[in-house]
Amino acid sequence: MHLAYPAVLAALLFCTGLYGVLARRNAILVLMSVELMLNAVNLNLVAFDIWLSKTARDTLHSGQALTLFTIAIAAAEIGIGLAIVLAVYRNRGTSDIDKLRDTAEGPDSGAPAAEKAEATA
Repeated sequence: MHLAYPAVLAALLFCTGLYGVLARRNAILVLMSVELMLNAVNLNLVAFDIWLSKTARDTLHSGQALTLFTIAIAAAEIGIGLAIVLAVYRNRGTSDIDKLRDTAEGPDSGAPAAEKAEATA
């Protein structure tokens, strides 16, 4: 099999993931798009490892080892990311990225301090 087939598939996966990261507003869909991008990188690592091991007679298979490492990192990233998204959803009631601000902000934190003092007096 030619190297072009998995490379084109990985490029399509990566572009789909990049579009999802840039265009989506839901945090869970953004995390899924990041996973697509990581899977595209994994596909390239394995494809180039097989291609280079055929030409160099290398038995190390470092691309496949890096792929396993990347899968482990992606699993940890999605676990922590989903925990953060669920915590934010419980506190704010939405997972829309545009509506979320700093978690330390209150509902009227955009007003200057003088206006806050007048409102309380």
